[in-house]
Amino acid sequence: MATPCAPRASEAGGASGAEVALFLDFACGSGRHSRLLAASGRRVLAVDRDAAALARLQGVPGIETACLDLEGENWPLAGRQFAGIVVTNYLWRPRLPDLLALLAPGGVLIYETFMDGNAAFGKPSNPDFLLRPGELRAVAAFAGLREIAYVEGFVDAPKPAVRQAICAVRQD
Repeated sequence: MATPCAPRASEAGGASGAEVALFLDFACGSGRHSRLLAASGRRVLAVDRDAAALARLQGVPGIETACLDLEGENWPLAGRQFAGIVVTNYLWRPRLPDLLALLAPGGVLIYETFMDGNAAFGKPSNPDFLLRPGELRAVAAFAGLREIAYVEGFVDAPKPAVRQAICAVRQD
């Protein structure tokens, strides 16, 4: 299964406006998506709770970092908007509505992570961190996003897993 928006991610201009020219790499880990977006000329806010991972992004042109608690009681990104949001290998259901509210009109969401059935191939195996069938599709629709592409199921690369991915756009 290929990520449904890989070609479109690099082409996406995202929404217009002051801050919305900024893309969000949410729970960015090592920052591979931040680097890809920045290399294509996008400005990126890379957020994660791992300060050591974020330190490796210091000095990369086009990337700003923020060490944030994404699962705490206080939502550190409240009131902001982004031209695009990228999330991979991360799921915290209590914040999904808040996360999708950050997407500006015309903005692009790319979200891919593990789903039910992945326990057969390793971690994550906790159902709290595995999407249910069709879950990303339903969450995006509920948030008023227009689906561009959606896939779910078994993948064998980069390692065997069961994954789900969506590319969606906030209507203007």
